[in-house]
Amino acid sequence: MAELEGLEFGKSDFVLLDEVTMEQFMENLRLRFEKGRIYTYIGEVVVSVNPYRQMDIYGKDTIEAYRGRELYENPPHLYAVSDAAYKAMKRRAKDTCIVISGESGAGKTEASKYIMQYIAAITNPSQRAEVESVKNVLLKSNCVLEAFGNAKTNRNDNSSRFGKYMDINFNFNGDPTGGHINNYLLEKSRVVHQQEGERNFHSFYQLLRGGSEETLAAFHLQNDPAVYVYTKEGAATVTSNNDRTSHKAVISALEVIGFSKEEINSIYQILASILLLGNLQFESDGESVQILGQEAVNQISELTATEPESVSKTLLYRTVACFGFITALYERLFGWIVGRINTVIEVKDYNPVLHGKNTVIGVLDIYGFEIFDNNSFEQFCINYCNEKLQQLFIELILQQEQAEYQREGITWQHIDYFNNQIIVDLVEQPHKGIISILDEACLTVGNVTDTVCLDSMDTKLAQHPHYTSRKVRMHHINPTLKYSVEGILDKNKDLLFQDFKRLMYNSTNPVLKEMWPDGQLSITEVTKRPLTAATLFKNSIVALVDKLACKEPYYVRCIKPNEMKSPMLFDDARCQHQVAYLGLLENVMVRRAGFAYRQPYARFLQRYKMTCEYTWPNHLMASDREAVEAIVTQHGFQDDVAYGHTKLFVRTPRSLFTLEQERAALIPILVLFLQKVWRGALARMRCRRMRAIYAIMGCYKRYKVKAHFWEVERRFANVRNMADYGKSVEWPTPPAALAQWWARQIVKKIPPSDMLEVRAKVAALTALSGERKDWGISRAWERDYLANARDCPQTSSGFIRVSKELRNKDEYSQVLFSGFCRKVNRFNKSTDRSLLVTDKFVYKLEPKKQYKVMKRLPLDAFTGLSLTSGVDQMVVLHTSSEDDVLLCLQRGVLCPNQDRVGELVGALVDHFTRVRKVQFPVKVCRSAVQLHMRGKLKSVTVETKPGQAAADFKKSRDGFILLFPGN
Repeated sequence: MAELEGLEFGKSDFVLLDEVTMEQFMENLRLRFEKGRIYTYIGEVVVSVNPYRQMDIYGKDTIEAYRGRELYENPPHLYAVSDAAYKAMKRRAKDTCIVISGESGAGKTEASKYIMQYIAAITNPSQRAEVESVKNVLLKSNCVLEAFGNAKTNRNDNSSRFGKYMDINFNFNGDPTGGHINNYLLEKSRVVHQQEGERNFHSFYQLLRGGSEETLAAFHLQNDPAVYVYTKEGAATVTSNNDRTSHKAVISALEVIGFSKEEINSIYQILASILLLGNLQFESDGESVQILGQEAVNQISELTATEPESVSKTLLYRTVACFGFITALYERLFGWIVGRINTVIEVKDYNPVLHGKNTVIGVLDIYGFEIFDNNSFEQFCINYCNEKLQQLFIELILQQEQAEYQREGITWQHIDYFNNQIIVDLVEQPHKGIISILDEACLTVGNVTDTVCLDSMDTKLAQHPHYTSRKVRMHHINPTLKYSVEGILDKNKDLLFQDFKRLMYNSTNPVLKEMWPDGQLSITEVTKRPLTAATLFKNSIVALVDKLACKEPYYVRCIKPNEMKSPMLFDDARCQHQVAYLGLLENVMVRRAGFAYRQPYARFLQRYKMTCEYTWPNHLMASDREAVEAIVTQHGFQDDVAYGHTKLFVRTPRSLFTLEQERAALIPILVLFLQKVWRGALARMRCRRMRAIYAIMGCYKRYKVKAHFWEVERRFANVRNMADYGKSVEWPTPPAALAQWWARQIVKKIPPSDMLEVRAKVAALTALSGERKDWGISRAWERDYLANARDCPQTSSGFIRVSKELRNKDEYSQVLFSGFCRKVNRFNKSTDRSLLVTDKFVYKLEPKKQYKVMKRLPLDAFTGLSLTSGVDQMVVLHTSSEDDVLLCLQRGVLCPNQDRVGELVGALVDHFTRVRKVQFPVKVCRSAVQLHMRGKLKSVTVETKPGQAAADFKKSRDGFILLFPGN
């Protein structure tokens, strides 16, 4: 079990606080932040405080420490909740989601990246290429979406200016097979306006500072953001991001995902055209408006692949609406990038029958609650989204939790909490909510101003406890949060005139054309009035909440410790406000009073019945509840559980972990048992099948033998009446069974002492394949000729003594062959030597010096053997690393015509194939024999020399010549 944190770091789980008060909660949160412990649990909820510095807690060792472990086994970490969500998905085939929430700058984006990295690291252990490809695309998509959807704000260097929900699909093995990304409410107004000290989207600065000189020249750009209206505000702003390095990373990520070079070029052409559009200047003479500088129009026309006249006409006709066109251009680009990524990662042709259930882990990284000096329509939508997610948290964690205890009959003391449903209704309620009032104002014919809209809200919402207003400002949800209504109706209408759409649709750039399908409508065609921006956003958030509600949720609640981005400062008032708004204190109260785990009796029994002798393999009790009680009683958890009407409730995770540990220990035993039973069944099936086969074969063999004798009887029936008494009658071919029987009769008569010689002769017969006529098959093979007193009467005793010494020293067990030979040494001279081949080593001995060992080679070093097809006794032993061994065996004293080459071949081939289970190749050459000596290839030929007393070698131009005595 992993080592847990000491008390000097505070309580690692807020549930363990001595008293659940805001003071103790904040004191523990501050202590852990100051000690560098940025994660704390509330049961299974992770509270994360932004450290504003790099921390060495995300490496491979940390991933391995959390892989497959339970929440309480290690200190709190994002990896722990990621692993919990993954295990729930894999074990129970349950869709899960990880909801990351908190204010802007609280660290949500970084948390989502670490979660994705962890899931990628623990999946696909077999490194299947197609799964690795999916993982790479999912990870690289973060890099791309950050570049085009994130920006530096006064509170966060890498603030998400859009919402992102990613579904990751997994197969039955738990490996990712694809995914889908939903994006919500890109802050497109940032393209044309940023607050003081903030930047436009990262993508613009990355292009200007990271693009090559050739690229910028082709796009008619300079590498200075201060030159352009839309980037000059953030040109001098210090940020932790390196734009040049980031640009290279984004280009690489786009290529990995599968964007073509043409598509990547089109993306940056659109960015360049937006920058150039921002620098356009207009002049008016009172009656008409003109664009200053036709060159800029030509450049924009070139980048958008449109006609210059069309660009000028569209811009001059709708001069006031240009800002809306520019923001829409970026919004369409971002939406197209997300859609293009989805075409790559979405699961296609998934067949549950073939591939098993397709489960999902969802990761939600959405903009946090925003409070600016000037809050407008975008902040209103963003904060409504956060209220909606907080309401989901209340429903799932607080409201449903307590309702389930009451429904199951569990004794429970109700805990009060603030339910923000009233605030959600204030925003989204049909006909009465703020969004409905905004839509009504947008649809009203006539001169309806922002002030008139505010008056309408005052009239309809005056009695609402969470709504107050003053002229040109309104506030709701939070007494300190106010919204300006200036421009709110225009932003809600979000109109874009058809001539802008048609201009882009008529582009010859296929990417740009694809982004504007609605541009194909003519200006006279009547279309249905589009939904307002607020309604579209509300519908998408309602769909998101519905999607999250059907999954098992895991929460990461991010807290921003200060407004200065300082790693040392902990602002108590700022943090306490976030803790109160996120409902963390109420969460602790519910968790302390509640149960960490609950499961229907049947499902609990199915998973843990093997841990109890009374429930395995099946119980005989009256109900599943009684069987579950037997499991709990056997493990001594009676005081840690409660029995509901249909479910078992377990208070602490430790009890569940004990069951999981015992189950994990029993599973291999059960698997082995099942394997044993199944293997036994298979073996019995095979045995019965083999017995049937042998019975059939026996009957068939007997039939063939009988048929053979019937044929013999038929052929020789009338031989008494024939002149030659049947001599001319041809015998029928005997069946194989009869031939085998006859072979067994012959083999049975061979004494055991001769079997080694028989095996060697069979091996030599097979290896030589009839290519050598005389190889000693007709004589007895003695193998160890040097120890034979008849063959070596004067030296055999000395060899026997040396052989015993070598046997004791090298521990070989058998002599395969020994005898005298004529050998060529490394100086190309031939000398008389003795050869000893054992089952471990091959020895070269000096017979004139009491059989002194001149050289010893392991038998494994020899890889084959070559010889001629003649009667000479030359042999070449091939080695894997050293020089080949060239020698000529000398014949016996008593039998000068003995052929011993066949015996050496048989002994070696039989030993290698039968004992070492490897092949020992033998090559029979009809002319010259090839060998390697001193790094060179040489050949040896044989010359028969009458009158030659003994065989000898002499050097030739390309090798050696064996002079062999003969006629």
